[in-house]
Amino acid sequence: METNLEPQSGYGSDSYTESAKEKIRKVCECPQADVWFLTGGTQTNQNVIDAMLQPYEGVVAASTGHVSVHEAGAIEFTGHKVLTIPQHEGKIYAEELESYLRGFWEDTDHEHMVFPGMVYISHPTEYGTLYTRSELENISAICEAYDIPLYLDGARLGYGLMSDNTDVTLGVISSCCDVFYIGGTKVGALCGEAVVFTKDNTPKHFLTHIKQHGALLAKGRLLGIQFDTLFTDDLYFLLGRHAIDMSELMKNGLKERGVPFYIDSPTNQQFLLLTNEQAERLKRQVLFSTWERPDEMHTVIRLATSWATTEENVQKLLQVFDEIM
Repeated sequence: METNLEPQSGYGSDSYTESAKEKIRKVCECPQADVWFLTGGTQTNQNVIDAMLQPYEGVVAASTGHVSVHEAGAIEFTGHKVLTIPQHEGKIYAEELESYLRGFWEDTDHEHMVFPGMVYISHPTEYGTLYTRSELENISAICEAYDIPLYLDGARLGYGLMSDNTDVTLGVISSCCDVFYIGGTKVGALCGEAVVFTKDNTPKHFLTHIKQHGALLAKGRLLGIQFDTLFTDDLYFLLGRHAIDMSELMKNGLKERGVPFYIDSPTNQQFLLLTNEQAERLKRQVLFSTWERPDEMHTVIRLATSWATTEENVQKLLQVFDEIM
């Protein structure tokens, strides 16, 4: 609001956006990084993937990957196929990726197939799980060997970076990935994602590509000033840490009440294994996501904390579980 009457140039060429870019380069330990701002996660994934692939190429992702399951075919809408490989609590394994890529090139009919043109991962994954530094380095090495870029979806990255169980930093991600984005929308921003190309590899005329997709915001200052604020005085990391603290409070409280967990997530997303009857009772008082049904008697639900979750919110939730369990 304070900057509304300041004369600034448009389309992301304003002083606030330039300041935000420089702060991101510094925190990523990547002085050569090329930083761009878009408004939302699906929009970002579609723009980056479409710009980096040739028309005959697709993107390799976990079968549970966000671009494969929860983006309404946005990638396929651009003419690129999502090529899925097995997932393990949301993650892909380096050896299975290598086997898939090797199998493609050893197939004598590969010219008749969709070429694997890049690899997509998310951190945290759809199950709130995290890659280790070693896992990222191994996947990166395979991508380098097959000369395809590695792209990391960081919609919830702030929560992954502040988990107690991680050895991954923005510097590690910058060294392992050809491109990634830092999610602002899910960590308190009104809107916005920061795309970071790390290896002097920005697609040619990327701004024009963004505009063709209807994704170029004229008032780019709106995005720039938010990220300039998020990366001042460690605000981005403080917001992420708060969500982790609230998630741990919720997790410990649910465990004390004997609520079974589907997987062990170290981030702000928690997945509970409830009976169908328990899920129905819970639905009367709590809004949650239904994730999957492992059998006819049970439902996996997702509960997530955020930068805005309060301790009072968590305690009220635990009181509801006292009633349904």
